[in-house]
Amino acid sequence: MEFSPLQEARYSYVPKLPLVLRDGIDHIAVEAGGATESIADHDALRALFPSCYGKPVLKFATGKGSTSRKALRLGVILSGGQAPGGHNVIAGIFDGLKAGNPDSVLFGFKGGPGGLVDDKAVELDAAAIAEYRNTGGFDIIGSGRTKIETPEQFAKSAAVARARTLDAIVVIGGDDSNTNAALLAEYFLGEGVPCSVIGVPKTIDGDLKNDYIEASFGFDTATKTYAELIGNIERDAASARKYWHFIKLMGRSASHIALECALQCRPNVALVSEEVEAKGQTLAQVTETVASSIVARAAKGMNFGVVLIPEGLIEFIPDFKALISELNDMMAARGDEFKAQKDDDARVAFVEKALAGASAALYASLPVDIRRQLIMDRDPHGNVQVSRIDTEKLLIAMVEKRLSTLKAEGKFAGAFSALAHFFGYEGRCAFPSNFDADYCYALGYSAFVLAANGRSGYLSSIRNLSAPASEWIAGGVPLTMMMNMERRHGSEKPVIKKALVELEGAPFKAFAAARADWAVETRYRFPGAIQYYGPAAVCDRPTETLLLERPRK
Repeated sequence: MEFSPLQEARYSYVPKLPLVLRDGIDHIAVEAGGATESIADHDALRALFPSCYGKPVLKFATGKGSTSRKALRLGVILSGGQAPGGHNVIAGIFDGLKAGNPDSVLFGFKGGPGGLVDDKAVELDAAAIAEYRNTGGFDIIGSGRTKIETPEQFAKSAAVARARTLDAIVVIGGDDSNTNAALLAEYFLGEGVPCSVIGVPKTIDGDLKNDYIEASFGFDTATKTYAELIGNIERDAASARKYWHFIKLMGRSASHIALECALQCRPNVALVSEEVEAKGQTLAQVTETVASSIVARAAKGMNFGVVLIPEGLIEFIPDFKALISELNDMMAARGDEFKAQKDDDARVAFVEKALAGASAALYASLPVDIRRQLIMDRDPHGNVQVSRIDTEKLLIAMVEKRLSTLKAEGKFAGAFSALAHFFGYEGRCAFPSNFDADYCYALGYSAFVLAANGRSGYLSSIRNLSAPASEWIAGGVPLTMMMNMERRHGSEKPVIKKALVELEGAPFKAFAAARADWAVETRYRFPGAIQYYGPAAVCDRPTETLLLERPRK
């Protein structure tokens, strides 16, 4: 493989570590707090996790070390969607292992959790790790979305751990993946399998966080990547002065990405799904929010602008949510009749007649392409695949329709020409920012320390992230501490609760205080490309979200 100049240069970057992890493992003491509780459903979770529930929060401190120096055998799994920095987590684990004992071995299970079940392991040596340090992607071993949930899968995982005499398995993943890690940890403890299970918090969506997990890795790099693109489009919009750009951003369950990009770039409109739901806004009201900005700017001679849209917006709009629910129910009950229609037009007409009331009216008001998407693109269970709906194009069509009405009423005299974009995969495998390169390496090293101390059922934790890396606080938080019970596929399941945008939180309040001005004026901010070399104030700066949530002292 031929390497780019930047890739060559990044190989020589040495990630920064918290001081407690830089002094050698003989000087790492593990301090334990008191017993913990889950965020809800205490009795149910205590019953499901009798061995893991209630464990203390752990903090690493400089002192008399308890970390084992014996040769260890660890396995690592990349689970779920990619996020920048995953390779550095593995590098941190590897370097910690070798610092503890050069005879330690690291195995990578290929293709995600299914690689553990099927024992698709490869030994990761120094040469393999060297090729991936400080680079994006998950291609060192690949990822997968298999869930270890059946008795057979758990039994196979235990057999692999025993056959390979693993001391620990590190699962690098998001909320669902780490819920799976907690279940695996509990199973191993219950079955007497001498193998710890440790999690690492990954997701560009930013929805895996709490007081002890201040950020999931990859969020920093992904939002900076998107913000560069948005800033470029803003500059183009202000130059051409004739287009409105509607930009959908990845993040189905939470709007953290859209909010962070808004704070970085200051677009004219940024929609936040959690606010839309909290206010019970209809699709018509969301449309009006955008149209109002277009009308106000047109009155000032500015027929251009930028709108940011969270990927999962329509699932948070109450009337659209009701429509999707009715469509799913109708398809379940009358699927054969639907399939028997002679063509797509007949199927659309069939659905229009099958729906009733507000849902029928909403469906009929949608652009024909969206009406087709809602009924043609179904998942294996027959449900609408919401993530595949072109929300940005839906909003353009709805806004266009609204502006036509306003023009007929003499309330809009401007021009409207719109372009649609979706920024998603562009950010998942970018070269990690210095922040993510450092953070991920520290998370990996911390995961090794947890494993070397025989801890299981923990998520690697690095805190105080708005401070310089030397001041970061390393440790571990019990996975059960972040859980509640939710109804999934007809039954109650333990899950790590997703962290949605808090409307009373500092990031949203900062955005809300400025957006009325942004809607009318041109206040664009241009973050530019991620910088890897130069002043720390530029190269190591964390996200606006983190700086607002945890101001530097």
